[in-house]
Amino acid sequence: MPDGGTSLARSHYPALVLNADFRPLSYFPLSVWSWQDAVKAVFMDRVSVLSEYETLVHSPSMAMRLPSVIALKEYIPAARRPAFTRFNVFLRDRFECQYCGDGHPTQDLTFDHVIPRSKGGRTTWENVVTACSCCNLRKGSRLPRECQMWPMNPPRQPTSWELQDNGRAFPPNYLHESWRDYLYWDTELES
Repeated sequence: MPDGGTSLARSHYPALVLNADFRPLSYFPLSVWSWQDAVKAVFMDRVSVLSEYETLVHSPSMAMRLPSVIALKEYIPAARRPAFTRFNVFLRDRFECQYCGDGHPTQDLTFDHVIPRSKGGRTTWENVVTACSCCNLRKGSRLPRECQMWPMNPPRQPTSWELQDNGRAFPPNYLHESWRDYLYWDTELES
């Protein structure tokens, strides 16, 4: 158990997980493990510890600092084809309605079939775009030419790399100081 910590405080020690090439496994969501999973991986010799918190965990026979950044010892290749999920469609479209261009939180977004299902449209990467509720209701089950609503970006299947790159534009709320050297967010570098 960490020094002087309650179970709530222990949850504040996530470990950033890097692939063997020292890049995050995922930017969005950011690849982090609980301190318990990180410690277990250290003892199983699956990871190298690159940075540590000041906080210690104790067992009857030893003490160790909690890892804050770990790198896998074996490289895990990224999936070539990302899963077709609602969230990945939003990420591909950068959480922006493809009709009005406004950005929205995930809970305020929906997806739209460019060619409506009622007219033979399928639920695929190539026919689904992110839409806000207003635009989705306005378009309804009409074709783009019938309502003069065209997606700003034609829907297509993204690569895993594109989704990761888009995810870099949305840093999480929590970034530990020790992680900054391993994350490359879309920010200007100081000279």
